[in-house]
Amino acid sequence: MTDSAQLYDPNARRDTPLLAGLKARIKRDGPIGIDAYMTECLQHPEHGYYRNRNAIGAKGDFITAPEISQIFGELIGLWCAIVWQQMGSPTQLRLIELGPGRGTLMADALRATARVPSFHAALSVTLIESSDALASEQKKTLSAVTLPLHWQSDFALPNENDQPTIIIANEFLDALPVSQMQRDDAGQPATRRVGLDADDQLIFIPAERENAEIATNVDTGDLVKGLLQPLKIAAALFIDYGHTKQGQRDTLQAVRAHKPEHPLTSPGEADLTNHVDFTDFSTRSTASGNLIAEPITTQAEFLGNLGLVERAQRLIKANPDQTNMIEMSAGRLIAPQAMGTRFKVLGLRSPHLPPLPGFD
Repeated sequence: MTDSAQLYDPNARRDTPLLAGLKARIKRDGPIGIDAYMTECLQHPEHGYYRNRNAIGAKGDFITAPEISQIFGELIGLWCAIVWQQMGSPTQLRLIELGPGRGTLMADALRATARVPSFHAALSVTLIESSDALASEQKKTLSAVTLPLHWQSDFALPNENDQPTIIIANEFLDALPVSQMQRDDAGQPATRRVGLDADDQLIFIPAERENAEIATNVDTGDLVKGLLQPLKIAAALFIDYGHTKQGQRDTLQAVRAHKPEHPLTSPGEADLTNHVDFTDFSTRSTASGNLIAEPITTQAEFLGNLGLVERAQRLIKANPDQTNMIEMSAGRLIAPQAMGTRFKVLGLRSPHLPPLPGFD
């Protein structure tokens, strides 16, 4: 990943609708943490990035795996059906997707599993989405689905701990607000914050040394604790870009119109994300002993284990005129220089369940 500081251009700063409110808050209360800055930029009720726009797709700011190839959602759907069988094929199953994008993953997953009618008969689907614009898009995408579909904007699930549950989350963890700590050469920690410089412009503080070690800390443990740990029969799948080893680099990044920019350039109008520390996430998620984590793997290995190449070949056989498109989109999902190794996969399960598929 390129350090966002190398992309900084003071002349590129944009006077967005959110900027005035951020400056007023900083002047009133002092510098704010990275977590507070991300929350304001992404979830502000009026000017937040995810509140009023559909950012996904060629006309948006970024493209996710389900939008690249239908194979991605199909394989995730089949993964869910296999896990359901590992649970003993219960007659009721709650399937939850965190951050469902435009609903493409869920649509492809449900289409691929339609050949398992007993699985569909057991399903109740919940989509957790904070963006009204995206929720509206999801309802259009899933308009033909006859299964029970529920939408909600928070994580307060009904207290049905006895109901078997599967949670899937693709490119969700990266958008969670984080705090960042810097360590200087003397080893002294300091919280990285957003403040104002002498020209009344947003800046990161403190940044006393160029080579300061930067560590991110996402409260993903609390997220999993609230969603998964109370459940008696549960499995979860998290796919995101991230790392398994801490490095001395800035993990905060911004993207607008498919191009990277400095995170302070367009507050509220650029997608702010963090590279996920999967090792930390796995450790936090399993700390209580109520969950077991599968070995962290890459997206290429995971999708390969689920049969991506075989599925692509079947698609090509059925649609020979689309051979090039199918090969290119499937390759983009697993190529090392694309998403194959940049994206990691973590599976979590209740202790009594067998190992989850795809992590061999």
